[in-house]
Amino acid sequence: MDVNGAGTLIVAVVGVLGTLLSALLTQCAADRSRRREQERAERAQALARDAEERRACYTALNSASRQYLAALTDQLHALIRTEDPGTVRQRLTEARDLHRDVYAGAQMRLPDPVLAPVGEIARALGAVYGRLRRLDDGAPRPDDTLDTARKEIDALWELLRQLRYGMRADLENYGPDPPDPSGPGPYRPRLRPRPRPGVSRANSGC
Repeated sequence: MDVNGAGTLIVAVVGVLGTLLSALLTQCAADRSRRREQERAERAQALARDAEERRACYTALNSASRQYLAALTDQLHALIRTEDPGTVRQRLTEARDLHRDVYAGAQMRLPDPVLAPVGEIARALGAVYGRLRRLDDGAPRPDDTLDTARKEIDALWELLRQLRYGMRADLENYGPDPPDPSGPGPYRPRLRPRPRPGVSRANSGC
């Protein structure tokens, strides 16, 4: 084979290899693009599922907390009117048990920054429950009074309102894309009652 023929063959081989290599690189790039798109779709689906589960948990917590506090309010009113609180007491027990179960589920589901204010309210509800039960049983402690219980219940309605704001704000962190790690974290409400003179929360609850 002469030099010209060899050169032509080499050029042809290089051309074929270049075409094959270009096709291979194009295919690899397309595969990477598809994998990235699939990963983004899977992340978005996981975030959507997490947001929906968190929303359901918040809804159950809000409902159970309101029922518990409403039952505590009814118990307080029954004691103030010196009525037989038998029916009210049963409803309070059921509301407390429901809240306990929902809160136990939330402890396994919610992150600590969000769970902390939920736990504060759960402990405050339990403290009011214990106070009212001791008053109902006729075995109060020195600081167990109906007036103290009323003030605590009024404050708890406000704390529940603040907690709902925090829950909504936390859900806003979830969307098609993950939250920016450099941005603000989950909202933690400041559980501080803001009393309004002359306005009672005991029957409003909203």
